[in-house]
Amino acid sequence: MAAAVMYRMMAVVMLCSTIVFADPDLLQDICVADLTSDLRLNGYSCKSNVTAEDFFSGGLAKAGATNSSTGSAVTGANVQKIPGLNTLGVSLARIDYAPGGLNPPHTHPRATEVVFVLKGELDVGFITTANVLISKSIKEGDIFVFPKGLVHFQKNNGDSPAAVIAAFNSQLPGTQSIAATLFAATPPVPDNVLTKAFQVGTKEVDKIKSKFAPKS
Repeated sequence: MAAAVMYRMMAVVMLCSTIVFADPDLLQDICVADLTSDLRLNGYSCKSNVTAEDFFSGGLAKAGATNSSTGSAVTGANVQKIPGLNTLGVSLARIDYAPGGLNPPHTHPRATEVVFVLKGELDVGFITTANVLISKSIKEGDIFVFPKGLVHFQKNNGDSPAAVIAAFNSQLPGTQSIAATLFAATPPVPDNVLTKAFQVGTKEVDKIKSKFAPKS
């Protein structure tokens, strides 16, 4: 009997703890990020001197330079650009694509992404954990969703520039480009891991790594 009572008491305590410590709502109106502080607790600490500029950015009005090797440019509007986004759980980005430009296969470990096409046409897709490709061609005014954590891409197969606005349910969604993550990590991923994973030889791995080497 005593053991049963103790079990019920422990269950109540665990339930109460879950209710108290799983509160998803903000406990204050704002918490503007102090980007100069070294203190981190799953986000940025709050600063005391707040202005309207902490909640503003004009950075997405202008197209990014698409002269990279992939022909795409990502302009972020996250907490590192807009400190007022701290604790609010949202952010944006603008992605521009040259004709033939690619936003290479990548993941956002902390967010689902929704893109709205500003101009042009794109082939987009994501891959499920069952290795199923979900893809579609989208055009100006269309919306497409990339589920959280899944590998996805966008490719401009048109002969004119394209652009999208991307929305995330995270103040800092993070991005892991698959190729760069594997072939440009510091320190490097061991060659014997890459050769076995991709079923190729060391020469092929070295050739790919050379493509991602910093430009001198």
